[in-house]
Amino acid sequence: MLIRSIATVGSMTLISRILGFVRDVAVAWALGAGWMADVFFVAFKLPNLFRRLFAEGAFNLAFIPIFAGKLELENESNPRVFAAQAQSGLLLVLLLFTVAMELAMPWVVALIAPGFVDEPEKYNLAVELVRITFPYLIFISMVSLLAGILNSLGKFWAAAASPILLNICLISAVFGLTPLLESPAHALSWGVAGAGAVQLLWMMFHAARAGWLPPLVRPRLTEDVKRLLKRIVPVAFGAGIYQISLLIDTIIASLLASGSISYLFYADRLVQLPLGVVGIAVGTALLPLLSRQIKAGKDVEALDSQNRALEFALLLTLPAAVALMVLPDTLIGALFERGEFSAEATHKTALALMVFASGLPAFVLVKALAPGYFAREDMATPIKIGTFCVLLNVVIAVSLMEPLAHVGLAVATVVSQWLNAILLAVFLIRRGHFHFDPRFKKRLPRMLLASMFMGVAVMVLQNVLVDQIHGALFEKVLALVAIVGGGMLAYGVFVLIFGVSSIGEVKGLMRKS
Repeated sequence: MLIRSIATVGSMTLISRILGFVRDVAVAWALGAGWMADVFFVAFKLPNLFRRLFAEGAFNLAFIPIFAGKLELENESNPRVFAAQAQSGLLLVLLLFTVAMELAMPWVVALIAPGFVDEPEKYNLAVELVRITFPYLIFISMVSLLAGILNSLGKFWAAAASPILLNICLISAVFGLTPLLESPAHALSWGVAGAGAVQLLWMMFHAARAGWLPPLVRPRLTEDVKRLLKRIVPVAFGAGIYQISLLIDTIIASLLASGSISYLFYADRLVQLPLGVVGIAVGTALLPLLSRQIKAGKDVEALDSQNRALEFALLLTLPAAVALMVLPDTLIGALFERGEFSAEATHKTALALMVFASGLPAFVLVKALAPGYFAREDMATPIKIGTFCVLLNVVIAVSLMEPLAHVGLAVATVVSQWLNAILLAVFLIRRGHFHFDPRFKKRLPRMLLASMFMGVAVMVLQNVLVDQIHGALFEKVLALVAIVGGGMLAYGVFVLIFGVSSIGEVKGLMRKS
């Protein structure tokens, strides 16, 4: 069931990420990696940061264990009442928070992008665009609530497909709204706000179809809501360490040369493909399953679920990390280098990508390990770990911003993420809530070997196709497809050779999926 759920979320996320690449190619063509691109990415990141911290992060990770527990004991409690109460409370907080942020936006932009303040055109545009995009937070947070309900019921596909609509809306905005508005940045900002409304309507339809669309009720501070509130703040910090690290990168990058924010954004977008397809899918599927298993006292099953989640995540993440480290210039050049996106932007983005890729396994491990705490309603440990890692991220970023520029910020993010993953694992093990089982210990070194051999194969293919890589756009794309396809084939062969998996096991998983 776990693999089937991960496959459902992962496949929808893969479609979304592919469309996301089309979107990013369109954005790179229209905006490049200059100051206007920096401004739009700040406007895009801010509501998404709060979404990931407070909706997908804090709210959902605090809400799902309680809601899933009530589903497991439905005769003794009422999950429908709790869902309606949680929805009303979330909506009230979102409305008040959004109004406050809209009024305070000049100060907010000065805080998150201090480097913009001395450039009035850049600063004023940033304030305007963030005011346009920020209401997206209301829509997407309600989407996250409905997704949490459906995911807890084992219905994953509608929520996983929701980001596809965002990418379709933004692609449409680039080509449909740009001729009608002041700039492509304005068109994209309105596209973000409109996409939130479209996504919410989509999720409301599917929740109603499943018979689980919560009614709007008067907000009440019930015992369950108090219990939820007590868990939200620590979960936001513990689960949102990666997003907080990226925000810190944005703040510091705004003090560097123009384009630094864009280099980090485009590099992060490529890392987000495997992270979304694998890491987020694993975390999304694992949390409700672990919550129900632990609530039912099925500790052995819970341990097996977490080991299999880690195994599956690393099976796909390790080769992706190696490929991104081996092919950064080839990937960025083929995907983005056209229109306003220059060869210099390709090189600087590729440097950031290579560093981010080295942290990809850590990003995914955090997604697979954090549910071990949240399913047990332990919110204190992740916030302590998260606080320490954020402080370390700031210290390293400030230390490296001058000698390494934007690359130093990527290094800081990766180091803090690896420490976050290691500490999450250590404390779970020390408390007796987790240990690596024999199957995982046997397969991990074999996965590493298969990934390294695949990396060699990819380098060989890259050298063979070097003329096409530096040729016309069509040749670049064909070369990239050949290299990626060859790398995937090579990894599959090495997985079988080193005994990571077998054809019979793969067929069995496909039947279960």
